[in-house]
Amino acid sequence: MKDLMNVQDFLVSDCDVGDWEGNEEQVAENLNELIHIAWDQLPDDLSCDKIENIINSIWQHLRGDTAIIETDFEELIDWVNQHVLTSLDEQME
Repeated sequence: MKDLMNVQDFLVSDCDVGDWEGNEEQVAENLNELIHIAWDQLPDDLSCDKIENIINSIWQHLRGDTAIIETDFEELIDWVNQHVLTSLDEQME
């Protein structure tokens, strides 16, 4: 029930991402962009719990991984697109 939620509830600030040796703002910006991309892919009729699990799992996978700032952003977009598709497939099983 995506209409009961707001993507803004999942966005982070540079204070939320932890210590990235001065790159906290970039990490937060990249993560927020990935969250928006994932959000747009989620079906409107997906349950709130499933939406929350998928969106939160993005940070769980990237937390502490320098890929979020070192990888070409297009590759991160490809990764998040695949991550959402895989997560949706798993949710449907």
